[in-house]
Amino acid sequence: MGDKEPKALVRLRRKLTIENLWIYIMKILIVHKEIRAYDARKLLRTMFGINAPSITIYGVIYRMTREGLLEKVTRNNETLYRPTSKGLEAYHEGIKLLENILQKLKN
Repeated sequence: MGDKEPKALVRLRRKLTIENLWIYIMKILIVHKEIRAYDARKLLRTMFGINAPSITIYGVIYRMTREGLLEKVTRNNETLYRPTSKGLEAYHEGIKLLENILQKLKN
């Protein structure tokens, strides 16, 4: 089998990163307050080592906005996104969920 990573680990990494970008985007917004959608891609890469396609990130931001987790702000002809209280609450609940799961898996 060599140095090839098991498929189960590849799937887990994808589920915890690309398929749940919303929680990473919320963390970016907690740190940076407001960002352009374009900046999310760079920040995902630099802060978390996640290299997601732009179209995927834009789709996530669109769905987060539609769900009320983010709000769109226009300033100087630029569209910026910032977290809503609902988004911050979802982020904190998500972190609690991950911590709870991790604790159960460690014990």
